[in-house]
Amino acid sequence: MIHCDTPRLALFDPDGAEHELFFGPGHTTTREELDGTMAALAAREGAEIRTRALFRAIATEGDRRIVEYADLTNGRRRAVAARVVFFALGATARMEEPQFGRVAMPDWRDGLMTTLQYRVYPERPAAAIAYRSLELHYYCGRDGRLIIAWMFPKRDHLAIGLGVMGKIGGAALRAELDAFTARVRARLYPDAGVKAVKTEGHLLYGGRARPSVADGDVLVGGTAAGFVDATNGEGIFEAALSGRFAAEAAVRAIGRGEHAGARYAALIERRFARRLAHRVRLMRYLERRPRRYALLFQQLARTPGLGEVLLKEDCERTMSERLYLYREALRFGLRTFACRD
Repeated sequence: MIHCDTPRLALFDPDGAEHELFFGPGHTTTREELDGTMAALAAREGAEIRTRALFRAIATEGDRRIVEYADLTNGRRRAVAARVVFFALGATARMEEPQFGRVAMPDWRDGLMTTLQYRVYPERPAAAIAYRSLELHYYCGRDGRLIIAWMFPKRDHLAIGLGVMGKIGGAALRAELDAFTARVRARLYPDAGVKAVKTEGHLLYGGRARPSVADGDVLVGGTAAGFVDATNGEGIFEAALSGRFAAEAAVRAIGRGEHAGARYAALIERRFARRLAHRVRLMRYLERRPRRYALLFQQLARTPGLGEVLLKEDCERTMSERLYLYREALRFGLRTFACRD
């Protein structure tokens, strides 16, 4: 399932300067392979998977939840009863209605990010460094809004895409991506030729997480809960882990006759809620003065130990590592507080 092992992270600041870090290594794959593998493993353990199902409503009957969904195979409306319900509907989750109780978040749409990506299939391999690197680019687009762009290598193609907070016209988004892709091609595969390009568009999330991720036995996780690192748009680790936490909380609740929500929320808070909240605040701070990106990337590249500590969850850090992180944060703040573009 793994396509490339990528020990190198290349961060590009708004001026186009490249800053190199090493970690991991990271691993790349495609979403369809990852989803297919997880589904196969779940089915092997006894899960019943219903595809082409579109959620419609949830209601409470006694100690159970009744979930209604549209069966897109035959057009019928169906329902399933469950003691615990875990929602993982992605960034397009529409959970503002009263039926979702405390997990509803009225301003959810304010954190949505519009993205577009090309899967570029070169006729010949790109430069060797492309297959060892994850690239993240931060710069201002033609309308002045911050763009986060990326290049992730896969076995037979390069995933080249970008995202912008809020709505943007399709033609403008494609023009931004075409310009970015041309810059990537000039560096990584100028003479390789291209045999095919596939286009993908998605909504991602880059705002704060839901204030409440559980209400009784109704749980929400993954991107639908806002479990996304706002600095890079990644959230697959948090999505998988929140699913594991939901399963653990559900088993415990059913066995002990208690609500799953309290246990689930505590596990999330203990593991990564603080980190994600910090990343949102950091991203908003950087966006106000784009010059701050360069200063942050310089500090990360020149201080390898800082990157290693940042990769850890707060619960995994020693006291000395926490003090080190506070010191580096203070240093960054002093360098960037009065920063001007």
